[in-house]
Amino acid sequence: MSGAQDDRLNVHGLTLAFGTRVILRELSFSVRRGSIFAIMGGSGCGKSTVLRAIIGLLRPAAGTILVDGEDYWAATEAHRTEISRRFGVLFQNGALWTSMTVAENVVLPLQMFTQLDSASIDALARLKLSLVGLGAAGERMPSELSGGMRKRAGLARALALDPDILLFDEPSAGLDPITSKRLDDLILELRDGLGATIVVVSHELPSLFAICDDGVFLDAETRTAIAHGSPGALREGCDHPTVRAFMTRARPEQLTAMEDPHGRR
Repeated sequence: MSGAQDDRLNVHGLTLAFGTRVILRELSFSVRRGSIFAIMGGSGCGKSTVLRAIIGLLRPAAGTILVDGEDYWAATEAHRTEISRRFGVLFQNGALWTSMTVAENVVLPLQMFTQLDSASIDALARLKLSLVGLGAAGERMPSELSGGMRKRAGLARALALDPDILLFDEPSAGLDPITSKRLDDLILELRDGLGATIVVVSHELPSLFAICDDGVFLDAETRTAIAHGSPGALREGCDHPTVRAFMTRARPEQLTAMEDPHGRR
């Protein structure tokens, strides 16, 4: 798969394994610039493993990952580090350093990867915290924050280096519906306001339907993608029983009963 001009990320023929255990095989998809792309599927299908390969934490057994047309895993280690700076990652639990204040967490990547002076770094950290609605929380410790606030603090840190691509690992996990909706709105604002390309790993249907305009559905049994398209399109038009069961939260036998003689819903 070539790096088309409107694609920010291309995955082609990707096979991921831990030792001799294959997690996913022959996975291919493209993420358009400015889109919110979903990596969907049930538990154990390898969603987060794909994210780990994209951001450089797991070397593929086969296949390519192109970032703006550059083959990430064929690059030198130094160039991979440079490419990785285009990523901003929000891990499932926020992954904040508990011994640091919220502001110190956001400051850390700026200290590590830029030559900015302390005043500029502090100003940028305040800006990123304000962007996610935490302008007054910089001196608080992560333990003093609610679950939703910890996610937003992690997002502020992910935004520190002005990444082109934001990746979210189960962003709504553990959040109540209202807090989840606020996070969804924030993700949309980041796409629309900053022009970021966003990849979301999730199985939370309300969020997937609300924010994602494209995606891929992974299957634990076949260990590859069994459907491509937006969550809404897959809910309305995908004929694969596993996808339909997931998207409607119905059991496969219920779906069979709903079909007409021609196999349509």
